[in-house]
Amino acid sequence: MGNKKILIVDDDPDVRQGMHIRLKANHYDTFFAIDALSGITEARKHEPDLIILDLGLPAGDGFVVMDRLKANPYLAVIPVIVVSARDVLANKERALKAGAKAFLQKPVDNAELLKVIRQALGEPAQATKPLVHDLGSL
Repeated sequence: MGNKKILIVDDDPDVRQGMHIRLKANHYDTFFAIDALSGITEARKHEPDLIILDLGLPAGDGFVVMDRLKANPYLAVIPVIVVSARDVLANKERALKAGAKAFLQKPVDNAELLKVIRQALGEPAQATKPLVHDLGSL
């Protein structure tokens, strides 16, 4: 079995690149979408093992993406982790009710992101993958 595939849906190129570097260093394959529409399209095309989703997206926000994923039986089972700069109090509960496995606020701590990814994928907490700490926060 190959590396787990993670779709990163975020309109900020620096965030996408930072996550790509951190996840690749921890043996995950990444691919990207820059808005809500391409996020849904890429999820259909690649059927990722996990989706990291920003809420503030062009062409519909992250909640639109979660609604569309839930409407598709093949995509509804993909765990979603919301990573957003939006206010936690206003959005965390709504994101979790919409089906997100976790809500992390930007900037995201690398170790926390990897911990949440592993939990969402059902991987052991102390996975054999090396935890890369020295790359800082997103």
